[in-house]
Amino acid sequence: MKSEATKKLKPEVLDVSMEELLSIVGRARVALSSAEHEMLMAAINTLGMLMEEVKKKGTSISRLQALLFGARTEKTRNIVGKNKKDAESPVESKDSQCGKVPGHGRMGAAAYTGAEIKIVSHSSLHSGECCPGCAQGKVYPLLDPAKLVRITGMSPLGATIWECERLRCNLCGEVFTAKAPKEVGDQKYDETATAMVGLLKYGAGLPFNRLEKLQAGMGIPLPATTQWEIVRKGACDLEPAFEELVRYAAQGEVLHNDDTTAKILELTGAQREAAAADSETENRTGVFTTGIVSICGSKRVALFFTGTKHAGENLEDLLSKRAIELSPPIQMCDALPANTAGNFETIVANCNSHARRRFVDVADNSPEECRYVLEIFSDLYKYDDETKTQRLSPLERLEYHQTHSGPRIEQLKVWMQQQLDEHVVEPNSGLGDAIKYLNKHWQKLTLFLRVAGAPLDNNICERAIKKVIQHRKNSLFFKTKNGARVGDIFMSLIHTAELSKINPFDYLVTLLRKHTEVARSPENWMPWNYQQTL
Repeated sequence: MKSEATKKLKPEVLDVSMEELLSIVGRARVALSSAEHEMLMAAINTLGMLMEEVKKKGTSISRLQALLFGARTEKTRNIVGKNKKDAESPVESKDSQCGKVPGHGRMGAAAYTGAEIKIVSHSSLHSGECCPGCAQGKVYPLLDPAKLVRITGMSPLGATIWECERLRCNLCGEVFTAKAPKEVGDQKYDETATAMVGLLKYGAGLPFNRLEKLQAGMGIPLPATTQWEIVRKGACDLEPAFEELVRYAAQGEVLHNDDTTAKILELTGAQREAAAADSETENRTGVFTTGIVSICGSKRVALFFTGTKHAGENLEDLLSKRAIELSPPIQMCDALPANTAGNFETIVANCNSHARRRFVDVADNSPEECRYVLEIFSDLYKYDDETKTQRLSPLERLEYHQTHSGPRIEQLKVWMQQQLDEHVVEPNSGLGDAIKYLNKHWQKLTLFLRVAGAPLDNNICERAIKKVIQHRKNSLFFKTKNGARVGDIFMSLIHTAELSKINPFDYLVTLLRKHTEVARSPENWMPWNYQQTL
């Protein structure tokens, strides 16, 4: 139980309006001097202004809470609750209908595509023999055998020691050593070791020092400095494939781009010295990692570039490799100027997820208004999912959105204008800012209603950049520009393989083992055609 002193220290929270406070001060005026009354009025006015600012800045506080404690899910029903229609007729999920708990994690044998398969024959029966059950028919194998899965643990990197016998003549002293088997090779570290270290470091965000401790505990030591030398050499062999990815991505019909902060110790130190020497210098002291996802028909390419350039400047470098005869691509990004900085021509679309999130952030202050907007966004995404389910062509998708999403977008436009014209919403409030953002970027946010192939959002690039953020969270920084370049090469190849739904480990191993052929004709060793080349 709390002590009496603790209870006294905790103030009682009262729901009092400004009108009630001013009325109390007015009645108490007779007992106060002019100076005391002015001081009390100033305090009351300060309290009122503070309350309004806290309400208006609630969005920033919510964003800070999300950063510190994790963001809640942004599904509409979790933000503003179920609407009346959903509440009156709740729909049970398939999992609840069949009694299964969602997210149970059970997977069938078919999901283990990388597992070793061992055939187990029947101990007493063979195909074509007499059935022991009825003693009349004959037994034959079924097409679908019974499958059992056994998961075992192992070290990320293994090692094999070959002990080659040595014989020495007891007379002349000459030593004869057994010839090593072919699989030993001439390098201590196999290509699979390079691929695994690169995948753990740049694909899973596992720092070198953690892998060093893990390997030491497994009895197969692998120092962090050795890991770096392995991936540095591997990046040189992988670079031709990376450069071909860059060339291929430049020809895409849709280009998603965004960036996030990064840290290069070598680069940042030099720039800070320059900035300190001359406060007027134009040298940029920030370091960024740009993520670009290019959509080329059914193929997707993910690229990462770390340095002082913003996303728009890296996109300019990429588009300099674009074929002259191609028309300008669609560029999907958020509305930050850094994403379009550069001398290039694109058809710019803005991200509807960013626009929607502005209403999510102020939903606590304006639940009904935000419900209306969020339900319209829900319909837009529902219609877009239907175009994917039906596998519509870009032109068919455009017509579908014009028919179904167009009326909902028009309703949203009319509603927003009404809120501002009739002064239902304060322009400087959080909801007013969200509406003004939509109005300001309306043409770019609704490009999917006018241009075939224009996406709704930049989510695919946001997911790609999570790989960079995961690496930054664990490794904190790159030491040199060359280290950042190595990371960009591995991350680009790994994530492009993941987008192509192939095994990134197998892909890296193939590129490393065939690096001579890759350097000669890299276009034949892309994630979508390397298996045919093999």
